[in-house]
Amino acid sequence: MRDGSPLGVHYIMFMPAILSLGTSEQQHYWLPRAWSCNIIGAYAQTELGHGTFIRGLEATATYDPTTQEFVLNTPTLTSYKWWPGGLGHTANYCIVIAQLYTKGKCHGVHSFIVQVRDEETHHPLSGIKVGDIGSKLGLNSVDNGYLGLDNVRIPRSHMLMKHAQVLEDGTYVKSKNSKLNYGAMMFVRTVIVRDTANFLSRAVTIAVRFSAVRRQCQLKSGEPECQILDYFTQQHKLFIAIATCHAIRISANKLWETYNAFNEELEAGSLEKLPELHALACCLKAVCTSDSTTLIERCRLACGGHGYMLSSNLPLTYGQATAACTYEGDNTVLLLQTARFLAKTWQSLDAVKLTPTVAYLRNTRESGFLNKWENTIECIIRGMQVVAMRKIQTSVEMLERRVLSGIPMEDAWNMTSLQVIILSSFYENLNRVQTTSSPELKRVLNQLVELYTVYWALEKLGDLLQILRSTIGAYDGPRQQNLPHISKTFYDGEIIICIKPLSVTCLR
Repeated sequence: MRDGSPLGVHYIMFMPAILSLGTSEQQHYWLPRAWSCNIIGAYAQTELGHGTFIRGLEATATYDPTTQEFVLNTPTLTSYKWWPGGLGHTANYCIVIAQLYTKGKCHGVHSFIVQVRDEETHHPLSGIKVGDIGSKLGLNSVDNGYLGLDNVRIPRSHMLMKHAQVLEDGTYVKSKNSKLNYGAMMFVRTVIVRDTANFLSRAVTIAVRFSAVRRQCQLKSGEPECQILDYFTQQHKLFIAIATCHAIRISANKLWETYNAFNEELEAGSLEKLPELHALACCLKAVCTSDSTTLIERCRLACGGHGYMLSSNLPLTYGQATAACTYEGDNTVLLLQTARFLAKTWQSLDAVKLTPTVAYLRNTRESGFLNKWENTIECIIRGMQVVAMRKIQTSVEMLERRVLSGIPMEDAWNMTSLQVIILSSFYENLNRVQTTSSPELKRVLNQLVELYTVYWALEKLGDLLQILRSTIGAYDGPRQQNLPHISKTFYDGEIIICIKPLSVTCLR
């Protein structure tokens, strides 16, 4: 369905959550019913008053040892569950994230399977207040809903207990790592990155086809009107989007491989890759959804007035893509979580073994890592790695100075923000693919990766020029000039941006 499906959350959140959080017995009971759609599930975490701050959720699940049941409540208006896809009309079951109370003590948020509607009549059950939250910018085929709970009782076995358990007498058995309870969210963020590539691919395919058919203006008097795809400005809009599609998809595949490798190691009892996976999923979800949303809007504008029509499918695609910037973690908050991981890595740089995604932080500090500029993809990637390293270093030093000056750590974090995975993944993967590609395909792949790399070099030109000042002493130019400078931009069969003494040639 081009505007989303009411069954989407059932497949990408309800069932995966049972897989990652349920015991083998719970999986055996629930998954066959869910897979056959005998039951349809939603996933209720976000509340009207709490989204990103999961520890602050207000919904409660209190264990009653006399009946061996949990009693679930949403005690305030702000504790109502808000936004679960499929809950408005479709779902009859729901995974509810609530604060667990047993023996008078709160043990934080845990997951509970709650029946919200009768399996035969589909009417809401006693104590359940459920409905649709209304129309949205996009995804209106998805019936996002709200849920209120008033002393709703569920069996003890309906708490998902793979990592943490409540025994019959109410004794709480703690998980060996509380972050394992967020396994379902990491899976969903991995899926979102893959979906993002699909949204952008759809938009750029529509825009390129339109641009190949649509004609507008004469370049020379008496000649037919040109296809708008022949204009360099149109190519600049669309070719960058094409390259980004491939870059995001390759990064999504790498994230998927990392997630699967983590699951295999988790079964063996190893949690070593958990911090890296969490940071990688947060970062890629935020960066890819943001970039794709910007480029989808560019594709829509590239189609002129036709792109404004619903029949073009571009407005609906934009609505789907922009929603991903918010759900399953606000992008700004996710980037700050990645920043925490990077800061901790930097602070222990010489004491720990670095994972592959952050190995560049140590390499970029080595003498001679970037002492000469060359107009190559490899050099641009190295330059971007140095930029990333320097930004992390500066931010951590700023954070530490603020803490030493007496500012509480929490306030220092709030005052300090951070900003290579996609570039290097794209380049490395296409290099492998090209070994079995035809000469024609190899040429196109080289152009795509070059275009994408140069695009981001120009987007971050100020950062690159700063690192050139401090790391590159050898370049052909007057010694009194501390920095190369932009000379001019001109068109002559290809787009050339000349940076003295550097020159970066973009896609013909």
